[in-house]
Amino acid sequence: MKLFYAPGACSLSPHIALREAGLPFTMEKVDLRAKATESGDDYKAINPRGYVPALQLEDGRVVTEGPVIVQMIADLAPEKELGAAFGSVERYQLMDWLAFISTELHKGFSPFFNPAVNDEAKKSFKERLMLRFAYLTDALGDKPYLMGDKFSVADGYLFTVLRWAKGFKFDVGPKLDAYFDRVAARPAVKAALEAEGLLAAA
Repeated sequence: MKLFYAPGACSLSPHIALREAGLPFTMEKVDLRAKATESGDDYKAINPRGYVPALQLEDGRVVTEGPVIVQMIADLAPEKELGAAFGSVERYQLMDWLAFISTELHKGFSPFFNPAVNDEAKKSFKERLMLRFAYLTDALGDKPYLMGDKFSVADGYLFTVLRWAKGFKFDVGPKLDAYFDRVAARPAVKAALEAEGLLAAA
């Protein structure tokens, strides 16, 4: 498998998942502005949507949506328990978390990466995101991870988004700070950050 990524982008989530799963894979960096891969290929020929992540499978097919990619990775390494069994309540709880992170957090950060969005608008978007982080703080409770005692692919995704929150100087509170540090300390997460040149910024 080959992961197409941009350092620190949402592709960090499947990158973490691949390393946690211990699956063999290669990586290729994408210049998102030029829509070109590091080797000079037209990225839109690989992923017509033009954004990362994209995971190219052994048969050449490409999966392009992060929450789907990480569930697939979890399914490919069931012994690592990064996901949950098909049909189980836990499976739907995991999907619930992935959907929440994708729609309520991930997309909520889009204005902060857009220089055309003014500070007044960003203030409103930040207030909305802070409400979501307050919910997360309550939902996490005393659990070490979103699904309980075990790290899941949802944690890798949330960690990725929390990196952006820290980059934009959001104060997410001590509980989410401790959660962030706990995930950051995992060897697979450290390896992913190092491979993307982000370790010092973690």
